[in-house]
Amino acid sequence: HVNNVTYVRYAESARINWAQNFANHIDPRHKQEWSELWTPKGDGLILRSMKTDYKFPMAWPDRISVYHKLRAAPTASTDSFILDVLILSERHQRPAARCVEDIVVYNYRRAAKSPLRDFMVDEFRKTFELQEQSRRRNERKVRDLLQRVQRLEKQVWDRPDAVEDIGNA
Repeated sequence: HVNNVTYVRYAESARINWAQNFANHIDPRHKQEWSELWTPKGDGLILRSMKTDYKFPMAWPDRISVYHKLRAAPTASTDSFILDVLILSERHQRPAARCVEDIVVYNYRRAAKSPLRDFMVDEFRKTFELQEQSRRRNERKVRDLLQRVQRLEKQVWDRPDAVEDIGNA
């Protein structure tokens, strides 16, 4: 099976890719600043702690997808934030692990915690709002699907001529 420390590596690598996505696609105007978050040149994002709940033991070969989600919208004074992480087994099409990453903003020049920079707050707020829009949209879809199933059940089961079929025993 895949060693447990490998799940942590998956989450770490994906978090760096998540931030690089801001640099390359979401906010290329601040590409250099985003790219330096993983270097000791200025402000950095440091993993303070990580909790991992393992859902099942993956076995090689398998492919994974790792998804990060901001837990809360940042403010101008935010100096740490939580990322919820889902590690999905492609072979089994289900979560292999869920993680919670506690990230601290750290200024290497001052050797102290620091608030998120303004451009980061702006982009993280936009990202959080997109997450919330998606959550609301998907909740509506699930609610609509449940209502349709309930209507179908009533049409099929609540007829006067409906007979329960318990099968052959």
